[in-house]
Amino acid sequence: MKSLRAIAEQATGGIDKVLGGSLDKDQRHQIEQIVEKAVIKGLLEGQHRAVDAALKCPEADQDMAHKIAAEIRRNNDALIANLSSHPSVRLTA
Repeated sequence: MKSLRAIAEQATGGIDKVLGGSLDKDQRHQIEQIVEKAVIKGLLEGQHRAVDAALKCPEADQDMAHKIAAEIRRNNDALIANLSSHPSVRLTA
């Protein structure tokens, strides 16, 4: 979670630079939340694509592909559970 937040903070710093350092503390916080939410959604989308790719393996490799897909799903579930307990992160809307 901290690494995702660090990515959001770095992106927000870049946005602030482009805007000439004009963000106040509240604006910076709001943008960090928006960026963090986008990073999380992107990460989850990438993991969904990884599951889809794993399941397209040749038939001989399907057992391993299903094990990999199941592990990716477990990791997704853990990430979502952690984020659900974090008050500043809402993945909906």
